[in-house]
Amino acid sequence: MDGNDRNIGNGESVDVNVDLVLRSTRVITPDGTRAAAVAVADGTIAAVLPYDAEVPVGARLEDVGDDVVLPGLVDTHVHVNDPGRAEWEGFWTATRAAAAGGITTLIDMPLNSLPPTTTVEHLRIKRDVARPKAHIDVGFWGGALPDNVKDLRPLHDAGVFGFKCFLSPSGVDEFPQLDQEQLATSLAEIAGFGGLLIVHAEDPHHLDAAPRQSGARYADFLASRPRDAENTAIENLIAQARRLDARVHVLHLSSSDALPMIAAARRDGVQVTVETCPHFLTLTAEEIPDGATEFKCCPPIREAANQDALWEGLADGTIDCVVSDHSPSTADLKTPDFATAWGGISSLQLGLPAIWTEARRRGRTLEDVARWMSTAPAALAGLTRKGAIEAGRDADFAVLAPDETFTVDPAALHHRNRVTAYAGKTLHGVVRSTWLRGTRIADNGTLAEPSGRLLERNT
Repeated sequence: MDGNDRNIGNGESVDVNVDLVLRSTRVITPDGTRAAAVAVADGTIAAVLPYDAEVPVGARLEDVGDDVVLPGLVDTHVHVNDPGRAEWEGFWTATRAAAAGGITTLIDMPLNSLPPTTTVEHLRIKRDVARPKAHIDVGFWGGALPDNVKDLRPLHDAGVFGFKCFLSPSGVDEFPQLDQEQLATSLAEIAGFGGLLIVHAEDPHHLDAAPRQSGARYADFLASRPRDAENTAIENLIAQARRLDARVHVLHLSSSDALPMIAAARRDGVQVTVETCPHFLTLTAEEIPDGATEFKCCPPIREAANQDALWEGLADGTIDCVVSDHSPSTADLKTPDFATAWGGISSLQLGLPAIWTEARRRGRTLEDVARWMSTAPAALAGLTRKGAIEAGRDADFAVLAPDETFTVDPAALHHRNRVTAYAGKTLHGVVRSTWLRGTRIADNGTLAEPSGRLLERNT
């Protein structure tokens, strides 16, 4: 054994200088949950060792007892809105909220900031704004617009993780939707360099034909965003992906009706993945009071029976991952009129306990939650150093007390605007601490100074 080796018990050794050992009776690894000691060297997991492994000389031991150590969560659907609409959110507040909620990596959506991330120059502006403010690691999606096909390859080469488009109005004028012909053109370009298109899939014709009524009734808003709008858009997207042999991802699925066609397409070899969100899995249309536009999002929160089917889609693997679609706004934009209120739900800090609360009620495990909220989103984005507690990955962890409860107090959130659909709800799972590359960045709600890095595709 040379001078760099460190014996760490039971005859095992690693040829690096271990500086941290994180120990717990419950560590979630790709091989299951077990008592373990996670050895960290220079921000990377060096080994996952037996619980009683000897701590190397010079290494710091952090023993979290029976709290569960999960891989740091990866949220691939976050609207940070910075620059340009930083009064809605911003990299400083968004990444603080994420860290407090056990998230160690997020990928920022290309719209709601000004300028949107639709050219290499706009990406540079976004990165310059994010760099000094990021408490966690941050990557960026590019945008696919009707007039920026020429910009897609340069953005891909500059390191964006893929491209987002809308098939119906986005809600902001600077990010117009693609029609079917424009979708085909952009998708062919992206497929040509092996990229990924992520899609807000609602069909505009079905939305135009749906009844529209202003006012405070949630039932009226729900009727204005019918399941058929999602189902038709997803059907058309699958057809385009099949024809072009392109890779596509369905964003924020709310209609469970689409699950059979997605499963069938996969069996046929179509490259389609799908996500859903905590609000679709934990909130139901039946519980939303009239005028409570903190619950408004597009596509909408649907009925309890639909929610049950989404959980079945998660259980059978049709739905790949659970991400926040954190889409904040200032409180004044959440007017009591569902027709005019801004649509978006802020949940960066609350996604893990919200999902765990419902998952445990339905007999699912924290291993499932780690797969849905860390491993699968990391795989979607190609983040090979994220998403699992195993040697060679970044030492990113969320430490959770899964049996403890808390009641959501908006004043305790780190989001810039503390409007939340979860206010007053009692949730299971208290995030004790969050670790980024072996450094504790959140400790019982207290945040360290920013230490996040800006990520590029294949990093």
